Parts: sequence; structure tokens; C-alpha cells
Amino acid sequence: MTPAVLALQKAQADFKLHQYEHAPDAPSYGLEAAEKLGVNAHRVFKTLVAETDKGELLVAIIPVDEKLNLKCLAKAAACKKADMAKPDKVQRSSGYVLGGVSPIGQKRPLVTFIHSSAQELLSMYVSGGRRGLEIELAPDVLAKATGARFVNLL
Repeated sequence: MTPAVLALQKAQADFKLHQYEHAPDAPSYGLEAAEKLGVNAHRVFKTLVAETDKGELLVAIIPVDEKLNLKCLAKAAACKKADMAKPDKVQRSSGYVLGGVSPIGQKRPLVTFIHSSAQELLSMYVSGGRRGLEIELAPDVLAKATGARFVNLL
């Protein structure tokens, strides 16, 4: 079990696990998950880590077929600027490998934002903490598990 799954179990959260065979040559981990699980890409969310101008790391959770607007993220975090964090910082702070970074059960909890479109869904999918493992859960369950706020990130 991954730290994400263990954290949800400990919290007695309602969730489902979905596994699929990850292809190492897949150009997009998130789009691969959507395709292999037969789910609309707007229901599968990727976990991105950004760094503010003050050196603080933030988590942004957005649909896999969208691109993060760093200005929207900076505004939500009340800072001047945000840029994508370097891969080694992401892995060190989260404890996960790239392509399998879950917003849940990170080694170091970070300020987290979920794109507001998630609120329209009954359930959404996020990484389960390794490539080929997705967690399906209600958006409010994810928000509670991560301490996240819903904001516009696109």
C-alpha cells in the first residue's frame, strides 16, 4: 500500500482503487490513466507542485487535459509569482516518484489547491502514489484529506 492509500484508510474515507498496466513510454501519465480506465479526462486530475517566489512549495490539482495557470495559482496562494518546482524537490518533499505523485499522504504536507471544476463531479481520480494506481473519491473527500481549497487554476 502507498502512503496515500494508508492515509485514506486511517481517515476512514470513502474511496476506490483502480489499477492499470502502466506503459513506460506513455507521453502523459494522466491521459494514459484516463484512457486505460475508460474515464473522461476531465475526471482524472494531475498533481502538480509549484514553488513560490518565497520558496514555499504548493500543490495544484487540475484535470489531466488542462494546463496550470501559474498566475492563478500565485493569486490563490497570495504570492507574487509561482513556477513549477524542480523534479528533485517534488520527489523529496512528496516522497513519490514523478508520474505517481499523489496529493494525499505526502511526506511533507503542502498548501493545496484543487481546480474548481472538481466541485461539479460526483467523483474524481487522482494518483494513488505510484504509476498505474488511481484513487477515485469525491472532491470533498479529497479536499478534507489534503486541507485543500477549491479555486480557479486554469
